[in-house]
Amino acid sequence: MSEPVFVACDMGTSMTKAAVVDLAGEILASASEESRLVTPRPGWAEQDMLDMEAVAHRTMAAAVAESGRAADIAGVSLSSQMSGIGTIDERFEPATRFDSWLDSRCAPYMRSMAENGRRVTELSGCPPTYSHGPKILWWMHERPEDYRRIARFVVPASFVAARLAGLTADEAFVDRTFLCFSNLSDTRNCRWSPELLDAFGIDERVLPRIVDPLDVVGEVTPQASEATGIPAGVPVAAGGGDQTVACLGAGLVEPGQASDSAGTASLFSMCVEEFAPDVEEQALIASHSIAPGCFISFSFINGGGMALNWFRDELAFDLDAGTAFTELERMAAEIEPGADGLLWLPHIQGGVMPPKPYLRGGFLGLSAGHTRAHMYRAILEGIAMQYADWARLAPSYFTGGGLTEVRAFGGGSRSRLWNQIKADVLDASWRCLPRPECAILGNAMIAAAATGHVDDVRRITEWHQPGEPVEPDPARHERYAELVEVFRLAAHGADPALERLQALDRATAGAAA
Repeated sequence: MSEPVFVACDMGTSMTKAAVVDLAGEILASASEESRLVTPRPGWAEQDMLDMEAVAHRTMAAAVAESGRAADIAGVSLSSQMSGIGTIDERFEPATRFDSWLDSRCAPYMRSMAENGRRVTELSGCPPTYSHGPKILWWMHERPEDYRRIARFVVPASFVAARLAGLTADEAFVDRTFLCFSNLSDTRNCRWSPELLDAFGIDERVLPRIVDPLDVVGEVTPQASEATGIPAGVPVAAGGGDQTVACLGAGLVEPGQASDSAGTASLFSMCVEEFAPDVEEQALIASHSIAPGCFISFSFINGGGMALNWFRDELAFDLDAGTAFTELERMAAEIEPGADGLLWLPHIQGGVMPPKPYLRGGFLGLSAGHTRAHMYRAILEGIAMQYADWARLAPSYFTGGGLTEVRAFGGGSRSRLWNQIKADVLDASWRCLPRPECAILGNAMIAAAATGHVDDVRRITEWHQPGEPVEPDPARHERYAELVEVFRLAAHGADPALERLQALDRATAGAAA
């Protein structure tokens, strides 16, 4: 009898990827396709739910066909972007377009929910941002006719999974890893919060049932089998949010471990032992982990890694594009830690956590003696210092522990210098994962565990062979510890000026229009 294989699908904002994975964690075949984002008005960002489903079907079908292992498929799991929200009607057809996390039309309702922001954060794990709660309020108050047609609000992964299994609108679900972004849940206890629903006048009827990521929600229908190539009757797991699934795929299964997703955004996630929302500063999101008994605290710099591309294109355009980063890194490595008193504030695309869209990046302490080598190193250090500031807020620090290991993936993880800087700043071992397909691997493990082919999702650690660790240097860490305090002071001190600057800019733009 052939060994079982599993279909994994990750529905990202710009790309959907699918793969067939075996019990050893080997990716046997994969496929990907770009997703289509529609921007009908300034500040609006939508996706067609049926188009999202069709893309998922096509990528799964392509991976299944390439693998030649359709007969051995034993389970399927999907993940998707977390803070946007979609809708279904009573026929389980889309009632509206998917309201993306990039869509800012709900901003007025973010502000109204923020009046109860501490309690929302304490219960749900996330402050009101471009997330489900404000978006639901927007539909309820701004589009009442559409709202009356909505049977349930759903996330993309559960929309596609439920339709794979032929579920009814009453059987619509969301798994517990998405709850933090709902702003309406008692996330610790995996239930909707009567207190928050009452506070914002939301009827629980529009919210789906809550399940565990490892729950089997149904079986692939004959119709779905034709679209995907997955045999009818294959169990469908509930799956999860893309960030929490990627944390599992990176092997974050024990408190003290963390991951560094060093891509266009710089996302830092920590596996912790308790659900402890960041009520005071509202900079970290508290979520359930896929691994039982663990939680995830995470945040991200919107455009963190983008700053390196900006620097290359605007301030190092004389360098050869193919080797520019190598040359910039060589120059930055010759600069002492601290970049001779130069700091970089990293939020060039606005602050997401806490929700401060007026935040911007900038150099602090710039003098005529600084070179672009100093500036490039300051950017690398600034992102690491933001990670350190978040780590300080994590529950593991409150209970006497600290970071033991950080697993890095994404384009930035290939930089030896940047990994060393991060290790020195956070005083933790930094390991580069040679296999970056963390969401795919996480979904495959979910499917395997949900169907009883593995007894513990922590087996995911057997699927990785991380590179040799980059160890922190005690002397450099001591120097950086002082600089992180200065960074924190500068970042918080700049808030009022940046907020006023944006207000003046908007006023000027409005007058010009």
